[in-house]
Amino acid sequence: MKVLVLDNVSEKAVRILSEGGIEAVVNNNKLTEDELCRIIGDYDGVIVRSATKITAPVIAAAQKLKIIGRAGVGVDNIDIPAATHAGVIVVNAPDGNTIAATEQTMALMLGLARNLPQAHKDLKEGKWMRKEYLGVELRNKVLGIIGLGRIGTAVAKRAQAFEMKTIGYDPMVSPEAAAANGIVLKAMEDVIKEADFLTLHIPKTKESLNMINRETLAMMKDGARIINVARGGIINEADLYEALKSGKLAGAALDVFAAEPTTESPLFELNNVIVTPHLGASTREAQVNVALDVAKEFVNVLVKGEMAVNAVNVAPIKPDLLAAVRPYLTLAEKLGKMQAQLVEGSIHNIRITYTGELAQIDVSPLTISYLKGFLESLAEESGAVNFVNAPVIAKERGIMVEEIRTGEAGDYTTLISARTESADTLEIAGTLFGRDDPRIVLVDGFRVDVVPRGNILVIPHHDRPRVAGPVASIVGEHNLNIAGMQVGRKSVGGKAIIMLAVDTAAPDEVLAEISKVDGVLDVKMVTL
Repeated sequence: MKVLVLDNVSEKAVRILSEGGIEAVVNNNKLTEDELCRIIGDYDGVIVRSATKITAPVIAAAQKLKIIGRAGVGVDNIDIPAATHAGVIVVNAPDGNTIAATEQTMALMLGLARNLPQAHKDLKEGKWMRKEYLGVELRNKVLGIIGLGRIGTAVAKRAQAFEMKTIGYDPMVSPEAAAANGIVLKAMEDVIKEADFLTLHIPKTKESLNMINRETLAMMKDGARIINVARGGIINEADLYEALKSGKLAGAALDVFAAEPTTESPLFELNNVIVTPHLGASTREAQVNVALDVAKEFVNVLVKGEMAVNAVNVAPIKPDLLAAVRPYLTLAEKLGKMQAQLVEGSIHNIRITYTGELAQIDVSPLTISYLKGFLESLAEESGAVNFVNAPVIAKERGIMVEEIRTGEAGDYTTLISARTESADTLEIAGTLFGRDDPRIVLVDGFRVDVVPRGNILVIPHHDRPRVAGPVASIVGEHNLNIAGMQVGRKSVGGKAIIMLAVDTAAPDEVLAEISKVDGVLDVKMVTL
């Protein structure tokens, strides 16, 4: 495995990669898109900070690429849709610079309240401007926080130490969770209207671009102040300039800008604006922490074959959830593989039902694992489907995926069942015996007990004598060793199914002979 390390990422990350068995190639030159396209094809992974852009052409040129790492939080410099469609995992380091960005926010808030940079500058120029720089206290002021993730919550805790009242908006946070951190959850409009200081801690998306604009700035209190240590572009800088120049706002502190790097802006002309050159994550500790977090993810994904914890184009999996679902990942994938090889016609709906203990947890990783197995069997090219792009490919194929959880598992502690709908319907189900012994226990209504491994002949037939024997004889005559055999039926004399495991996949001529056995209704070779 080879990983390209760019943008002066910490040497400690290189050490983690090397110790994990990955060849790390460091290139600290500023590469153009064309230069990166020429070399990226040799690498299984690439780690960047914010300088290098991983664009769609770069991803298209990276035939071996499996993972892209951003040593930081923001992934604006990575084409996420292109990576997802190519099946490339994109990971970031959301925890490593939390404290750095939090402390930068507090520093800017204090500087804004007490005019510290302006007073510092004037005094060094020989001006004693004591009366001109009358400040305000943070105590008893309302801090409005838009975005209550790690950084927003950490800012709230520190602001509370200054005896500020903290209110916030985040559609993904419950009132109870906010209250547990001393934050009163409100509608975004109310947060904007009530804040004496407004701080932003959200990613830049289509929805958040220019979110703070002429209309929202007009809602703010006269004399309020705003801080942005999140992403440039969330605040419309032209509208902010007008609000500051007119006196509507008392001040603004910006660490990020719509275009970076930038050294010229109308905002720089205003004395009530504090600016810093995107220093939110720029501490020695943060640069090391984010690099180490990403390097560890690379070792886990590329060497150990584990799922990424901090993937931004796959639903992130917390360690406790990963531990809970890990035993079932293989089972779910094998169910998908088998079902794809048995079903006929164009699939338009897949319903996956989780019963028993699995109904109590987030099963989305298992659904993705099932889809990976299902679509992999239909893909023209090996490796074209993985955990990243399986949901995207399913959507492109027009397959609707339903996920159902229910506590009733019947005869099993847990059960995963999948039902496909096309011209016909087909349902298969599986469970675990113990903690690591996956079994297929239901195929098209027939109860079976099959280890989902290797090659399995699936033979629906009429339940009568002289069917299983002739089938086994044909297999033996072609020197195919039988590894196991299961027969399932619903009623005596009705329809039944043979599940015949063989050490080597049966060629077409064997399938043709078996299909001619009196009583055989169909025969399929399933390879797992």
